[in-house]
Amino acid sequence: MDKSTRKSKHLGAHVSASGGVFNAPKNAHDINGVAFAMFLKNQKRWVAKDYDDKVINKFNDEIKKYNFDTNYIMPHAGYLINLANSDPEKWEKSLDALIDELKRGEQLGLKYINMHCGSHLGLISLEEGYDLIARGINKAIKATKYITVVLENTAGKGNTIGGNFEELKEIIERVEDKDRIGVLLDTCHTFDYGYDLETEDGYKKTFDEFENLIGFKYLKGIHLNDSMYGLACKKDRHESIGNGMLGMDFFKRFMNDPRFDNMPITLETIDSTIWKEEIELLYSLIEN
Repeated sequence: MDKSTRKSKHLGAHVSASGGVFNAPKNAHDINGVAFAMFLKNQKRWVAKDYDDKVINKFNDEIKKYNFDTNYIMPHAGYLINLANSDPEKWEKSLDALIDELKRGEQLGLKYINMHCGSHLGLISLEEGYDLIARGINKAIKATKYITVVLENTAGKGNTIGGNFEELKEIIERVEDKDRIGVLLDTCHTFDYGYDLETEDGYKKTFDEFENLIGFKYLKGIHLNDSMYGLACKKDRHESIGNGMLGMDFFKRFMNDPRFDNMPITLETIDSTIWKEEIELLYSLIEN
């Protein structure tokens, strides 16, 4: 498809960085992505080898080679980080890991790091969880130079924080440097939590609420996924575009909604072999 047809929607996927972060740009290019997400190190380990100049330079060379813009690259922090953990030793470990992720992003010249808010584990109140998360983010921001921390909403499983917009708002209000905090919405998580994206009225109500509580000025990216299960299931099971419960009308509305222009929109759908086809399908929904 001619890139002019794509207008201002920047689609891609969460691609593999296996073998080195410098492999991610090619993997994104191979599915015709103009945006991408990736992990900056093994997402299930606390520590990793530091980047050397060779890795950094090769990543930047690949970004230029495949003509990517850092405005549309949204790395994902590791899964072990939990700033809502009330155990001081484990909280410090999470803080150190987040600072490491932010510094890696800055080494690569990137603008954002996407992270999960965490889980209070049923041991403390939501208010205490907000305070711990924000305290960690404030410390991480002060320990780094410029990169923006982007909070991802959750599907509401267990004791996770950040499933509804009010919870995200509470964390943002506690962050001191508002220029370095943002939000990423996962469409599967949003629907699974209980926001009705399937119907036209529900879609309008959901994003009106987001604007009123948080504001689109804080929205930095989207994970565009279908959902395997129905509204408010709280299961967090992604599905391929059009094969789940959200319905193609949702994706058509989304692709023609200018509020989601000029930000990274990445797929985390379940079959990476069809990402290229899914991206083309989504672009075909844009009305000229």
